[in-house]
Amino acid sequence: MNRRWVVLGLLGVAGCATTPPLPPPRLLPPGETLGELEPLVLAWPGPEGLTIRVASKGCTAKPDWTFYVERKGSAATLAFGRRRVDACRSSGGQVDIAFTWAELGLPRGSEVRLLNPVGR
Repeated sequence: MNRRWVVLGLLGVAGCATTPPLPPPRLLPPGETLGELEPLVLAWPGPEGLTIRVASKGCTAKPDWTFYVERKGSAATLAFGRRRVDACRSSGGQVDIAFTWAELGLPRGSEVRLLNPVGR
């Protein structure tokens, strides 16, 4: 066996051994939201899906947003986030973005807990 491969293997194992462990996940009490999530102006359910109203400088569109859904029992936890920053220079506008229940992967009438702060 080549000595270089042995040394590289030992360096690889030593590098993994010095990586600090990840912190445990933080559990949120009911009603508390994550500060890292994009604040929404409004959010409301409808018969076809969920609509969010967000701040915009003029360039915000639906493709700029993504969502994360976690289903546990009868309720679903939902969080929205921007894929791209709105880099336009217009001031203080808002835009409504609608997501259908099918897009969200949820049946109509689902109980949903929204993690984003609303109305701030």
